[in-house]
Amino acid sequence: MADKDDILVRVEGLKKYFPITRGIVFSHHVGDIKAVDDISFHIFRGETLGLVGESGCGKTTAGRTIVRLYRPTAGSVYYADQDLAELSGSALRHMRRKVQMIFQDPYASLNPRMTVGAIVGEPLEIHRVASGKAMRERVEELLDLVGLNPYFSNRYPHEFSGGQRQRIGIARALALDPEFIVCDEPISALDVSIQAQVVNLLEELQERLGLTYLFIAHDLSMVRHISNRVAVMYLGKIVELSDRNTLHNNPLHPYTQALLSAVPIPDPVVEEKRQRIILEGDVPSPAHPPKGCNFNTRCPVVIDVCREVDPAFVEIVPGHYCACHRVQPEGQVVH
Repeated sequence: MADKDDILVRVEGLKKYFPITRGIVFSHHVGDIKAVDDISFHIFRGETLGLVGESGCGKTTAGRTIVRLYRPTAGSVYYADQDLAELSGSALRHMRRKVQMIFQDPYASLNPRMTVGAIVGEPLEIHRVASGKAMRERVEELLDLVGLNPYFSNRYPHEFSGGQRQRIGIARALALDPEFIVCDEPISALDVSIQAQVVNLLEELQERLGLTYLFIAHDLSMVRHISNRVAVMYLGKIVELSDRNTLHNNPLHPYTQALLSAVPIPDPVVEEKRQRIILEGDVPSPAHPPKGCNFNTRCPVVIDVCREVDPAFVEIVPGHYCACHRVQPEGQVVH
């Protein structure tokens, strides 16, 4: 377990609500979409924290809010003890040199009218880090770093495959020598044969440059491979957080158990004996989350208190956090 002094990013009570309005001329506020609803966690320097959950649970919104692409509704994001939620203008711009993001879609995140050299060099130009010959040399160095031919800098994004485009996006994120990178499902839009190459590249870069990752993904097996710890998200809230092996071997929250039961095991004997947990119903709308625990409408082991009281996100055993009324401190489960 890393020392608390090694915490690089600390998220406390983070919320991101998108307002719902009605009316064309005189619009008025009638509600909120609670995309991220009071989440707290920390990331140690040099580690990878995986963030998993089904589509629409708020993972991407959380990542974008942490790097301040969205302004938080409430809460704090401390990077090296400086609250990013409070920064604006030149102070925020300066901090963004150390906090970057790799986007999910390598086709949509690159400007088709710009050459690769211009795309990768744009952060250097905006932050006035380099220009002219120095910028061209830095761009070639970055392309080589991510496994692309430096002479490709005059080509356009449409001339590259999906995996190559994602490498261009990674090179752009590395341009300003960041310490912390949010990887927003960087492999989900790629072919399976290419996914492993990109993940291996991210691991090599982390070891070489001392990077810290928040790795957002759907694939639980891939998250277990690349992450040190894993946080599970459901309907805007983190329901469980632990180191990767503990989470897979001893999941405490019913939602985590259901997710892991859906992961195929490449052993026909074990797979045949394993019991799947099939969740009934659909995920509730984040505009109208249920009273009490967000998961109570689909939970196979729901009890009365779940429908009335939102469970606290607490440390059950050292390093293992969970938000469930049935799970008590020391890992005891109430039946």
